[in-house]
Amino acid sequence: MKVKVLSRNPDDYLRETKRDIQKVPRNYDPNLHPFQSSREYIRALNAVKLERVFAKPFIGNLDGHRDGIFCMAKHPKSLSTLASGSYDGEVRLWNLTKKKCISSINGHDRFVRGLCFNPNGTRLFSVGDDSTIKVWNTEELDTPSHTFISQSVLYGISCQWLNDKVFATCGDVVQLWDITRSQPTSTLKWGVDSLHHLAFNQIDTNILASCASDRSIILYDTREVKPMRKIIMKLKTNQLAWNPMEAYVFTAANEDYNCYSYDTRKLEAPINVHKDHVAAVTCIDYAPTGLEFVTGSYDKTIRIFESHQGHSREIYHTKRMQHLTSVIWSLDNKFVLSASDEMNIRIWKANASEKLGTLRPRERTALEYNATLKEKFAAHPQVKRIARHRQVPKHVYHERNQQLESKKKLKRKEENVRRHSKKNSIPYVSEKKKNVVSEVA
Repeated sequence: MKVKVLSRNPDDYLRETKRDIQKVPRNYDPNLHPFQSSREYIRALNAVKLERVFAKPFIGNLDGHRDGIFCMAKHPKSLSTLASGSYDGEVRLWNLTKKKCISSINGHDRFVRGLCFNPNGTRLFSVGDDSTIKVWNTEELDTPSHTFISQSVLYGISCQWLNDKVFATCGDVVQLWDITRSQPTSTLKWGVDSLHHLAFNQIDTNILASCASDRSIILYDTREVKPMRKIIMKLKTNQLAWNPMEAYVFTAANEDYNCYSYDTRKLEAPINVHKDHVAAVTCIDYAPTGLEFVTGSYDKTIRIFESHQGHSREIYHTKRMQHLTSVIWSLDNKFVLSASDEMNIRIWKANASEKLGTLRPRERTALEYNATLKEKFAAHPQVKRIARHRQVPKHVYHERNQQLESKKKLKRKEENVRRHSKKNSIPYVSEKKKNVVSEVA
């Protein structure tokens, strides 16, 4: 005769110490949990509410400049090193960890127009309104190691990513320089008055793009003796940034309050239009992942866009922050830095609700679970409303409403003209093609 006896292993349900997590056996059969979806929805709702509660992006600021800050540059090797240049010609190196100035010097007689580090981070290049290019040792900013004199005022500088000695400047023309030579090695021009910004591609390092005063964006190849292609827009482009993960994509910050992402293989129309600013977009920088970029505007706000989305996912602002002149996304993908013309550099979290510091395993698991739930219920109206809600400054709120009303009037006028015109005489023009005048090859 067999007798069945219940047998349990104590290791399955007993704790070794009081501080161990209590083991709870669970059966994941969906038939036994008919309200699982409802519970997950409530958890997603609570998670998105807590995300807005803990959204405190501002970390601190760096003050010390005696005039407005015009440009910044991030160190390619050190996450804690930052360079900044101001309207009065001062160049400063900062330690972001300590929030202190490492060294400062009056590098130029007037405006500092551009800063950049070489790929190794051992040299800092600066250009100013005094028509000089100065090369500084990043360990000490006492005296420049090299000084180059240009024949015209320079408005921008960019270093080639693989070659430690080659850099380019823009002004009346684009000039390529070698640090071992006192004169530019080549000059590239295409019938424009002046160029105010340029940037080397990080992947295809021979490609260079610049923004010109005639509302055009010009592409160059340093291996050629002349520019390659040019697109002309309705309004001027202030800055552009290359996507660090896709060599053929760049995004331009324009005077018409929008940003335009272009594919260099097909320049007749942008691949995306990014809207939300209510004034001219003055500066832009990509995240190291290439999935997002940050913009600064004349409307005194910072916005973070996903590269494939048309509207921003985040807006940062303070009462004291004035017109933005430069923005930078840190190379560890955690922070955003902004410089404005009221002499402050501000440090922000790239993810407003992210907790800084070390996370315990249970805490990390809970955050990942909440992120999955928010993604699962992202389309639900109530979750979507809470996740999208942002407080914006009063002047931005009223200006946005006014612009929306103006766009509705223009659209209504266009429809009335089309209704009273000959059929197919007034074609429909997509939003992507409205602000591109032409492409010149």
